[in-house]
Formats: sequence, C-alpha cells, structure tokens
Amino acid sequence: MNEIVASIIERGDLAHLALFLWASAATAFSLRALRELGASTRRLDAFVRELARFNRRHGSE
Repeated sequence: MNEIVASIIERGDLAHLALFLWASAATAFSLRALRELGASTRRLDAFVRELARFNRRHGSE
C-alpha cells in the first residue's frame, strides 16, 4: 500500500489519492459492518433458540 501512495504522490495526483483513501476506508467500514451483522445474527439465533426451549418446557401447562 505504501508503494501505491508513494506512486500517486510522485505523480502529484492528489485527487486519485483522496479517492483511493476514501475507497479503502469505505471498504474497511463495510467489512466491519458485515462482521457485526453476522455477530448480531448469531446472538438473535441463540435468543430465539432459548425462547423456543423455554416455550417447550413451560408451554404445556
């Protein structure tokens, strides 16, 4: 990545550097959001399983 940034700076193309940095940050943010979405889905799944187990135990009364 340092080579890419150095190459862009040498050419004096700051617009491309800004776009590259924006795209990198947006990609990192998207990956983190997807990871958090997966974790929240697993938590919801565990909650629903526990709720179903509770209903099986106490639903017949």
